[in-house]
Amino acid sequence: GPVVEVADETMLPPLTTIPLRATRIKRLLGYAFAPATIRQILNRLGMSVQHDDGETWQVQPPSFRFDVTVEVDLIEELARVHGYNNLPIQAPTAPLKLLPQPSVTIEQIQSVLIQRGYQEAITYSFVDPQRQADLTPEVETIRLTNPISNDMAIMRTTLWTGLLQALLYNQHRQQLRVRLFEQGLRFIRSSQGIQQDKMLAGLVSGACYQEQWGETHRSVDFFDVKADVEALLDLTGEKMAYRFVTTQHPALHPGQSAAIYRGEQPLGLIGALHPLLVQKLEITVPIYLFELQLTPLSQSWLPKFTEISKYPSIRRDIALTVATTITATEILTQIKQNAPHFLTEMRLFDVYQGKGVEPGKKSLAIGLIFQEFSRNLLESEVDTVMTQIVSQLEQNLDAQLRK
Repeated sequence: GPVVEVADETMLPPLTTIPLRATRIKRLLGYAFAPATIRQILNRLGMSVQHDDGETWQVQPPSFRFDVTVEVDLIEELARVHGYNNLPIQAPTAPLKLLPQPSVTIEQIQSVLIQRGYQEAITYSFVDPQRQADLTPEVETIRLTNPISNDMAIMRTTLWTGLLQALLYNQHRQQLRVRLFEQGLRFIRSSQGIQQDKMLAGLVSGACYQEQWGETHRSVDFFDVKADVEALLDLTGEKMAYRFVTTQHPALHPGQSAAIYRGEQPLGLIGALHPLLVQKLEITVPIYLFELQLTPLSQSWLPKFTEISKYPSIRRDIALTVATTITATEILTQIKQNAPHFLTEMRLFDVYQGKGVEPGKKSLAIGLIFQEFSRNLLESEVDTVMTQIVSQLEQNLDAQLRK
């Protein structure tokens, strides 16, 4: 019988309209087609161009070209018909600029502390009012309206509160060697409202090293923790820009506490827990704490290249007797201020108190390294500089050259 064809237009899939832009063609192929060429190629492929203003086209591919669905498919068809070998060879260009590392990341800080034996702790921001008052009695606290419990009634003003609680928990379970750090917010009431500061705090107690046969037992001391803090400061690329200044703090030992500055900007605190607090908390091992502001610690400076001298250096060691109240930083600062540019390095390698040194005095041994970049130094030049340095130390710090 006769073939009967019945078609329902409503049941056929609708033809899609794909926008095509001249700017997109130029960007992907690096070549600007003439508008007439684009229309010609598309018509040859059986595609309908519904709108043409020379910059944009509305293209309908035929129903059998199910592989053409987006703009890049149309651009590929233009390149194929035109001939890939006819497209110009043009290397992409982009402005390149070496940007400095913007900051020290928290991951870098965590890595340094973990490598030095610390473990990260996470404690509550709600703390015991009495414990908080023992640590920062001069700071106004922020009391919660509906606290979870009486020992979690205020917001912490220092991260030390939670770390000390973690220490006590470990001590009650015979874990005396503890190294913890925490990064988080402290909350202080100010004239502008509640001030939230990002802080990094640490706590160290017990032995300096894990128990082993190769090391004799030694309790951790102030300088061990100071070395850990200096390792953090070294991440900024300008460790020498920071200084430790003797200070007083209600939570810290009067003779083992220091404030950390970068220039005149305070960065944090370091020291041993106050003996009265050690006794009150019934802690049986020495405790050392530090707390640093994270924002300034996160700022990094790129190192600058300095040429290595090809000329030999000259080293001179001096032993000075000074009052115990004078710090090594004060002496090194005086030396640096009175030394010429060819003083390249200063090393404090010995501190001594005892037989041969008067009570109330201490002996500091310092190595000074001199080196020029353009010539050999003469012994007479270094002798003159050493005489000037010793003279200034005697006048300004009442230091005496130990013989």
